[in-house]
Amino acid sequence: MNNFLPETEQWLSLSQAADLLGVHSTTLRRWADGGQVPFMLTPGGHRRFALSDLNQFATNRRQAQMPSSLEQLWAERALTQTRQEISANKNEGWLTQYDDQVREQHRLLGRRLMGLTLQYISDPETNGALLKEARGIGEEYGRLAQQSNLPLTEALETTLRFRDMLVETAFQLPSTTAIKPEANLRLMRRINELLNVVQLAIAQVYEQQS
Repeated sequence: MNNFLPETEQWLSLSQAADLLGVHSTTLRRWADGGQVPFMLTPGGHRRFALSDLNQFATNRRQAQMPSSLEQLWAERALTQTRQEISANKNEGWLTQYDDQVREQHRLLGRRLMGLTLQYISDPETNGALLKEARGIGEEYGRLAQQSNLPLTEALETTLRFRDMLVETAFQLPSTTAIKPEANLRLMRRINELLNVVQLAIAQVYEQQS
């Protein structure tokens, strides 16, 4: 990649581009290294991504996903359920203790975690890399909760609610669709595998500060 950045294009850093796509920066770096996402290098060796390329990549990914697949169906319903739950409980203590900046950080982390969960249940070939990303998200959750002076139990409550919503959504799929129970069981097992890593990472952050 050359280091000339055309001024007619809007360029984003690696972290900004990852946030835009709703993935961890290591995922975007892997896609870029594999030639899936174009990028350029600054004179200092930093990656820059064109906004138009990112938008095209996001569009291509959406079109490539099968709306009728088990994973996509689960993701659509889980996203709806998550938004409804957050809206219904927005005045509860575990949410009101966050200021606007921390709420926004949690929103971005939640979007990344949802995207990572969908990747994990869809792509069994990259378990190690995805679990490492899940650990990183858990550590970020833990640090945010500590900055807000939340006890560990309340910090874990957030992810427990998230887990419950995802598993409940998966549990309901066989009753509304023609999905075999064994396929749904694999889905729920992989959701739990990933979120176990997130919750353990949160607890480890607290242990390191004790």
